Formats: sequence, structure tokens, C-alpha cells
Amino acid sequence: MAKYLFQGSYTEEGLKGLLKEGGTKRREAIEQAVKAQDGKVEAFYYAFGDNDFYLIVDYPSNIEASVTALMAGSAGTSTIKTTVLITPKEVDEVVEKAGKLAGTYRPPGR
Repeated sequence: MAKYLFQGSYTEEGLKGLLKEGGTKRREAIEQAVKAQDGKVEAFYYAFGDNDFYLIVDYPSNIEASVTALMAGSAGTSTIKTTVLITPKEVDEVVEKAGKLAGTYRPPGR
């Protein structure tokens, strides 16, 4: 499973919906939508600042993460930014593969 960070802010309509149903009901609705795509919500937080909420989700692939972003964004009640999260072990694998490929990449203009 891959991990994704969703950061979002509510539109005026979204804030009205949040005021109507509350934070816990919103989390339950999100968990149901994620579970329907074979995913799992690892963390969900509301926040002050640039974003109204942060969500960390485990999904089988980029497809499910894209579906979530598309559905949430097209509803018009929030704006969403999606970030793929990489574990330290995955970074180790990247470093190992990059070492094996050293010298095979030619930068532009060189």
C-alpha cells in the first residue's frame, strides 16, 4: 500500500456543510469513501492556517488516490492537494538504484 497526504481547504459551501454535520460525521463520510476503494485512513486532522484539514491515506495505487482527489475536487466543497509519501526504506531503494545508474544520465546541455 502506498501512502498519500491530502491537504485541503473548504469553500464557503463546504464550511456550511461542516457547520451542519460536524467534524466527526465528516471524518466518518471520508472513511467510508476511502474504504470503498480498498483504502484506509491513517490520520485525519483539522487545522488552523493555510489548510483546513490534513488526511493520510493508505491506497493500493495512484488510481485510488486520483479518484479521491477528483471526487473531492469536483464536488466544489473543497480544494485538494495530493502528495505521495515515501518511506525511509523506499528512499534507501532509490539511493541504491541511483548509485547503480550513476553516469547514465546526461544533464541538459552537457
